[in-house]
Amino acid sequence: SLGTSLFSALGRVVVIVDDLDPALAFYRDVLGFSVLYDQAGEGYRYLHLAVPGQEGVGLWLMTATTDRERALVGQQCGGQPLLVLYTTDLDPVSKHLREHGVRVWNEREDADSRSLHFADLYGNVIVAAQLYTAT
Repeated sequence: SLGTSLFSALGRVVVIVDDLDPALAFYRDVLGFSVLYDQAGEGYRYLHLAVPGQEGVGLWLMTATTDRERALVGQQCGGQPLLVLYTTDLDPVSKHLREHGVRVWNEREDADSRSLHFADLYGNVIVAAQLYTAT
């Protein structure tokens, strides 16, 4: 055991996409993420997003540039969840997602939480969870 942590925080989770603008529209306009960083340089666009109030951790949307990366768009976790997002009330989340045409499934309630699965515009699985106990 190290006795102390090697890392101070989780910074970014990379999500491979085929087009940054529709991905930005989904994560910002449908899910409510804020833009942390959006700059172009050396022929590449750097786009980082976050849940408002948690700007220390976020998504880094990266454009697929090779055939191998393009094959992973929407499948980089092999169909397992890419993200788990917490909410204090799952009902308005479910309603909002459905109103925006987002595919929602596997709504369930357990002893300590309620959750549902939904897909981003590429098919990445995201879990929304309302916890009944502290994390």
